[in-house]
Amino acid sequence: MRPINHNLAVTFPPPVMEARRWIDGRSFPAEKPLVNLSQAAPVAPPPEPLVRAMAEALIGDPSSHLYGPVLGLPALREELARQWSAVYGGAITPAQVAITAGCNQAFCAAMATIAGPGDAVILPLPYYFNHKMWLDMAGVETRTLPTGDDLLPDPERAAALITPRTRAIVLVSPNNPAGVAYPPALIRAFFDLARTHGLALIVDETYRDYLDSEHAPHDLFADPDWDDTLIHLYSFSKAYRLTGHRVGALMASEARLAEVEKFLDTVAICPPQVGQIGALWGMRNLGDWLAGERAEILARRDAMVAGFQRLSGWRLLGCGAYFAYARHPFDAPSDAVAKDLVDSAHILTLPGTMFGPRLAEGGDGQAEATLRIAFANADVAGLAEVCDRLGAVTP
Repeated sequence: MRPINHNLAVTFPPPVMEARRWIDGRSFPAEKPLVNLSQAAPVAPPPEPLVRAMAEALIGDPSSHLYGPVLGLPALREELARQWSAVYGGAITPAQVAITAGCNQAFCAAMATIAGPGDAVILPLPYYFNHKMWLDMAGVETRTLPTGDDLLPDPERAAALITPRTRAIVLVSPNNPAGVAYPPALIRAFFDLARTHGLALIVDETYRDYLDSEHAPHDLFADPDWDDTLIHLYSFSKAYRLTGHRVGALMASEARLAEVEKFLDTVAICPPQVGQIGALWGMRNLGDWLAGERAEILARRDAMVAGFQRLSGWRLLGCGAYFAYARHPFDAPSDAVAKDLVDSAHILTLPGTMFGPRLAEGGDGQAEATLRIAFANADVAGLAEVCDRLGAVTP
């Protein structure tokens, strides 16, 4: 084989694709079908009025087929700035907003402006695997921040990881994979830590629409100089079921977005037009519908909590947004447990080894002991069945 970029070659394979290979060519009986809890993405289409708005744009708006602005449609940037300013109690201008082809691209674009080969970035454990993959591909060192059973990162422990090569700290709240929402005071403490050390703080709030609080997730945007430290990420994929249309958002300083524009123009030229049109229509018209989606996800969260209370040996470490993160009771590492659950319980989950280092790699054992259950695609009755199946195979 001809040469392959070393950084790419040593990056681990996409975890969801790897898990799908565990079920390739498999069939499962109708009386006990496979329950796929591996990927955190809605499988239902967007609500019909939103689909119609997108279809009408395709048919009636010739510009929907053309390249758009690299940083996104002005109307969507304006709507995000307006709504976020109101929700967070701060001042965000459209010039501080960029639209991206999904939130993963927002992270990659932001990180490309921050760190390069030889630099370091702090990721709390368990981390979102695509964040780790991008850092590995970019030659950036990941400094992992262990968390205890509450899965909350400690700013003091993070401070001990900072070196002259450190460029940023990344938080995901509500967390993927743990489901835990970080308290506003904790997010503020990390903001102050990052500012003190001249670092960027990236806060990925892909799942913020499914918080169980009506209050703002944090007060960082109320700081008049928020953009000297904070980089905020968001996704429309979950809110409006637009996963295939790839629409995300990035909020940062105008100076940083000028650098982001270089990255985006090189990678995708512009975010998909029709997806942006759908996201804008959703923001303007689907507030009540989204509130209903949130209530349903919270009901499923409660069903998971209730179900795990019936299980012996299992421990639910985190549960919220789309995820439950559980300590399993088996005398085997989580990757072996996850594969076995396909055979024994017809359940597909992801092992903790996809979200953090193994013991042999310097981990603390959390990765081998845990599983992520992405419960958003199973209803309350289905989740009760999942817990029954787990109980049936528990040692």
